[in-house]
Amino acid sequence: MRKIVHRHLGKVVAGAGLAVAGTAVMVGITLPGTAGADESGGGGGNGAVAAQQAGQGQDAVRPGVVEQSPAEGKKGTGSDPLTDDETRRVEQLALTKQMFSAGENVEGRRGPERLSVDLAEPDANELDAANAPRRADVTFYDYRDDTLVTRTVNLDTGKVEQTTSRKGVQPPLSHDENVEALKLLVADPLGAGLKADFKDATGTELTDPEQQLLLNSAVYRATEGTRPAALDACGEHRCVRLFPKVKNGPWIDARSLVVDLSARKVVKLGG
Repeated sequence: MRKIVHRHLGKVVAGAGLAVAGTAVMVGITLPGTAGADESGGGGGNGAVAAQQAGQGQDAVRPGVVEQSPAEGKKGTGSDPLTDDETRRVEQLALTKQMFSAGENVEGRRGPERLSVDLAEPDANELDAANAPRRADVTFYDYRDDTLVTRTVNLDTGKVEQTTSRKGVQPPLSHDENVEALKLLVADPLGAGLKADFKDATGTELTDPEQQLLLNSAVYRATEGTRPAALDACGEHRCVRLFPKVKNGPWIDARSLVVDLSARKVVKLGG
C-alpha cells in the first residue's frame, strides 16, 4: 500500500485502498494475452507462428457481437423484476396527496423522501399459487417527524393493501440523501478541511462536489458515551458519515464528521 499522506482532515489516502466499514472491496483485473507475450517457448519463432495459425482455424474465438437487449414489457409476471412502467405507477399510487402535503423530504421540501421501490414477497398462502398477485413495497422517509413509511401496492388492482410506519429504523441512504449530506458538509465551516484536501490531491478547487467526487456513505447511530452530545439523537434522526473519493483519484478521509440530515447540521466526533 502506498504512503498515507497526512493532511487537513486527517489524511488523504493515496492509491487504491480505503476500507469503508469493511464493505469496500477492490477487485484487480488482469487483461488476457499479456502474460508470456515475449516468450518464444521451446520452439522459438515457430511456436509463435503455430499459435497464430491455430487462432485462424475452426477453433478460433470469434469476435464478440453486441446485441440489443429485448424490449421491456409494461408488465412483469410472477417474480420478474419490476418494469420501469410498474415502478412509475406504484410510486404514484403509493404517494397520496395527503402524504405529499404533510410530508417533508431531505431538502426540506414538500413530500416525503422516496428511498426504494421493490417487488414484495408473496404472502405465505400464495407461495405455490400460479396466479399470485404481484405487489410492490414503496419506502419513504418523512423528515417532518423522522418516520419510515412503507406502503404495499397490489400491481393488479392498483390498491394500497398495507401501510407501516416506524421510527428509529434507518435503512441505507438514497443517492439524493448522499448528495444533500455532501452539500451540507461543504457549506459548513467543518467542510473547510475537505475542500483543502481536495485541492491538495488535485491542484484544483472543489467547486462542484456532486460532479468532482464519488460518494459512499454509512448510516450513523449514536452509542453510549458518544461525544459530543449533539449526536445523541442520531438513530432517531437520520445521520450519515460520508466517504468521499476524488473522481479518478484518492479517497479523502472524512470519517470524523457526521451530518445530521434531520437537523441539517454537521458535527465533529469527539468535539
